[in-house]
Amino acid sequence: MGGRGRERACPQDLYRTVEALHRPGVCKEYVGFATLPNQVHRKSVKKGFDFTLMVAGESGLGKSTLVNSLFLTDLHKDRKLLNAEERISQTVEITKHTVDIEEKGVKLKLTIVDTPGFGDAVNNTECWRPITDYIDQQFEQYFRDESGLNRKNIQDNRVHCCLYFIPPFGHGLRPVDIEFMKALQDKVNVVPLISKSDCLTPNEIRKLKDRVREEIDKFGIKVYQFPDCDSDEDEEAKQKDRELKESTPFAVIGSNMVVETRGQKVRGRLYPWGIVEVENQSHCDFVKLRTMLIRTHMHDLKDITCDCHYENYRAHCIHTMTSKMNTDNRVESPIPILPLSTPDVETEKLIKMKDEELRRMQEMLQKMQQQMQHEQDL
Repeated sequence: MGGRGRERACPQDLYRTVEALHRPGVCKEYVGFATLPNQVHRKSVKKGFDFTLMVAGESGLGKSTLVNSLFLTDLHKDRKLLNAEERISQTVEITKHTVDIEEKGVKLKLTIVDTPGFGDAVNNTECWRPITDYIDQQFEQYFRDESGLNRKNIQDNRVHCCLYFIPPFGHGLRPVDIEFMKALQDKVNVVPLISKSDCLTPNEIRKLKDRVREEIDKFGIKVYQFPDCDSDEDEEAKQKDRELKESTPFAVIGSNMVVETRGQKVRGRLYPWGIVEVENQSHCDFVKLRTMLIRTHMHDLKDITCDCHYENYRAHCIHTMTSKMNTDNRVESPIPILPLSTPDVETEKLIKMKDEELRRMQEMLQKMQQQMQHEQDL
């Protein structure tokens, strides 16, 4: 019964491939591992995907509207709008919104992390501290879960990308923009955006983009870098990749309204002088941002989070733990050892299990320390 159930679950194209290879004239040296990508694809689709996106920037820059436009959903139905006085007195807080989205059988658990209150106070000294603390807390929780026993069911709440909204009204980056991105650059993939770009003319957008790029290089800010195309990619893919890189920082517009233009209904904004279309690439970079964030680079953002930012945090934790362990071993305890009462059988068994677990963890930490020392020597 279990065998037949498993057989029905396999993709039909796998059977067609195997069937075709057993026909006369087909090479008999075929093993079958060429179907592995299909197996991985089916397993991934069945499991589903998760992605955590953080949006940061001062109030009134259209963060919520842009996220709703990107994922065609309303994540802030019950949001309470604060007046100016309440925003100024409000401290930075972290809010999470999670929604399950399905498209053509592919399930995505999307978590949006909002940062209301950022940049709204009169004194914004270290206003990014709650945000960096939140990112570290997610790393810490993942590290604890990864080091525990129930590794199979780990929930990945690490922040994979941070969209940072730059106001369109200035002449480049403000001090708070520079300090924020530098504070987060080693913890998360930072993608800077020029918000509400419909406030600017095309020439003003070009000048502001050039100025922001110059200041990012000048102050040594590490923002998300697009990976290079593979050598076997066709020219069309390489051209699109070049266009994405040249468009950063993306100048974006968001809208929750559908308007009619030229007999078609489009998502956009209606002004007395005309209509701004969100998905018109001659009006803004919304389509390019969506392409990068969802269609082409979402997996790369997750890979960099796991292989770079989280690994740096994990290595720091292990180094701190091993240093503390070595220090504790060298210092004699001033507390006298008192005779203990004889434990019962269950307690003794539990103590032995804990001792064995601690011994294994010490061995693992020592091996990691040796490996790190070996890599530093190289």
